[in-house]
Amino acid sequence: MFAQGAKEASASTQEPIVLDVLIAQYGPKTSNWFLGDGINGSNFVKMFEAANPDIKLNLEVVSWNDMYTVVSTRITNNNAPDILNLDTFADYVSDDLLLPVSDYCPDELYKDFFPSFIAQSVIDGTVWAELEDACQAILDYYGGEVYPWGIDMTTDEGQAAFSYYTWNNDGGFVDADGNWALNSDKNVEAVKFAIGLYQKGYTNPSPATQTRYDIQDMFAAGKMAMVIAPNQLPTYLFDKGSKVNFKTTVIPCNEGAANGSTGIMDRVMAFRDDSYPDQARRNAAIGKFLSFFYSKEVYTGWVSMEGFLPAVSSAVADLAAADPSFSAWLAVLDSCQFYPTAKAEWNDVKQGVIKVEQNALQGGDVKALLDELQAKVSK
Repeated sequence: MFAQGAKEASASTQEPIVLDVLIAQYGPKTSNWFLGDGINGSNFVKMFEAANPDIKLNLEVVSWNDMYTVVSTRITNNNAPDILNLDTFADYVSDDLLLPVSDYCPDELYKDFFPSFIAQSVIDGTVWAELEDACQAILDYYGGEVYPWGIDMTTDEGQAAFSYYTWNNDGGFVDADGNWALNSDKNVEAVKFAIGLYQKGYTNPSPATQTRYDIQDMFAAGKMAMVIAPNQLPTYLFDKGSKVNFKTTVIPCNEGAANGSTGIMDRVMAFRDDSYPDQARRNAAIGKFLSFFYSKEVYTGWVSMEGFLPAVSSAVADLAAADPSFSAWLAVLDSCQFYPTAKAEWNDVKQGVIKVEQNALQGGDVKALLDELQAKVSK
């Protein structure tokens, strides 16, 4: 009886486990939501620690411009975070830095994620010729005061532009077997079409330097007629005080080639830390973090605040009830196409397609540029 009491006393005085967490800065509200007066008069960290007194969070919100450098430096210094929110992960997997999700993610939560988000897996479109006709009509009507079509081929989102045009021409980053197919005939045709829109004067003047935020600002000011934008655009326009009257439609495609929406999916991943003396306790703490973050009450507040689409099905009903317009966006979640970020060459491909686009904007030969990139990543 004495021994049991001593054991229980020891467990109750055990020091809280500390988890280092790096979160990407999605917008001006991100830091406030996690660290400031963001949720019902409190913040995520305080709420989580109150619900889990045996866990402390050392949580830092880092801008996207700095995140990759911060993570790389920490890994080099053997100081990887316990939990990381980021888009890419293949390099960490190939270096055996990440924990298998089965080690820490509760089964109930795992089953709540949309299958397409787990598997990394389209909506109908209109013919490209109609897009060009619409662009010309806008130029004719507004006399050049309104840009017809927005293109972002910057280092910020140029890979998204590549996906919009190639996927909607039956092309893409990889072939049916998952092998890189960057220089396919469909891709060459699609990129040439996109560059042609610029050359014909249908786009914003500087696609290589004007980011999607610049384009969205033009749209908000009534200076841009059509943009391919994330589902956060209505929130963005509201925050800008824009009075522009807009509607959503499908992404244009070549005839018979509607292959859809681009799903941009960031991840919450857990790094290995073999030095921690109690791996089971650490993994359980990480699991508690995930379960708390993705709980309906907390997670719906997060995605609503940032204007995101949810990754878990349990949040759908509440989001649709609070904002009926969400239903239209939620309908495409199970059919989105995603970047092949699980492939180790993804970072090179991402930067490579942007370089191809920017060189093509300067008059470079699209096929030669894509041939060169294909050869590089296929070595």
